[in-house]
Amino acid sequence: MTNSWRTTPLADRHRALGSDLEDWIGMPTAWTYDKPLADDHVAIRTKAGLMDVSGLKKLHLVGPHASSILDHLTTRNVEKITPGKSAYATFLNDDGKFIDDALLYRTGPNSWLVVHGGGKAHENIAAYAAGKSVALLFDDDMQDLSLQGPTAVDYLAKHVPGIRDLNAFRHIQTTLFGKPVMISRTGYTGERGYEIFCRSKDAPEIWDTIVEEGAEMGIVPAAFATLDLLRVESYLLFYPFDNSEMFPFEDEGPGDTLWELGLDFTVSPGKTEFRGSEAHYRAKGKERFKIFGVEVDSTEPAEGGDTLHIGDEQVGVVTCGMVSTLTGKSMAIARLDVDVAVQGTKMELRGSMTAPAMAHTLPFDDPDKKKRTAKG
Repeated sequence: MTNSWRTTPLADRHRALGSDLEDWIGMPTAWTYDKPLADDHVAIRTKAGLMDVSGLKKLHLVGPHASSILDHLTTRNVEKITPGKSAYATFLNDDGKFIDDALLYRTGPNSWLVVHGGGKAHENIAAYAAGKSVALLFDDDMQDLSLQGPTAVDYLAKHVPGIRDLNAFRHIQTTLFGKPVMISRTGYTGERGYEIFCRSKDAPEIWDTIVEEGAEMGIVPAAFATLDLLRVESYLLFYPFDNSEMFPFEDEGPGDTLWELGLDFTVSPGKTEFRGSEAHYRAKGKERFKIFGVEVDSTEPAEGGDTLHIGDEQVGVVTCGMVSTLTGKSMAIARLDVDVAVQGTKMELRGSMTAPAMAHTLPFDDPDKKKRTAKG
């Protein structure tokens, strides 16, 4: 925790569960508890888990120029995002390379909440906002408690009228246990889930109440690192751990295109003017690799940095691996050569172990995304 410059009101709760509060982008974060991550993974896939993801950076962007700033800096047509809606968006540099992703929440006609992780969204928004009619506020008083899993809606329905009618990528201003909150139908698990944005002073009571009341429904506190197990199954990238910042190309600087990462869907149809747009469109068809899944014939997880081979030729590298307690399968996200990123391509994993492997389409879990978009 030596690099942490931010604070968490839930530190005592996390320590009581066995966390050493490791640093993540300046925030003391409960990466692990005194229990297997696999238990939390099973809970979220079958019941629900409550995670503290407040290390995500929360930015309020307010003013007449707020929308035009986000329209220039992100790949989304922000005018399509009306108050009460949100969208997953990406940020590019002038060379059309990915530098961050974020959720854009429109909270009013001229007001936005931008939530992002370890990339450069904050710095880019701040630089482009200079001199414009807008205010930018970094908000660490706002905490983000993520309740994820199939029973999350059943629990919240006891306390929040109409929560079953909240569709994916929608949010409401409401109260929970008498505290003002914003509840968003979003998450980073591939499950039906909700993020509860609250004030720091209210976070302990909200956390304690959900943990206590939810226990009979199978809801448990879940450690942050559980997200690595969930994201492999659900094709959720984690900057910079799946990127060339972590796995550089020889004689090239860092930076990947949306085509390579499979994030080209974040560009709104018909949008041609945004930072890096010309370079982005020129890069189509020139992919150096493709993010793809790999299924390993093993009972052990592949590790980041393990290499993938066909004969003597290296054809890829694993960025994150896991073994599912529910399916028994060893799965991984990998950066594969384009010509081998085809379902069923056989290869060999080398590094932490040597094992047969096979290219597999992503996501592994719920490929039609029916769970995260379920209604009622």
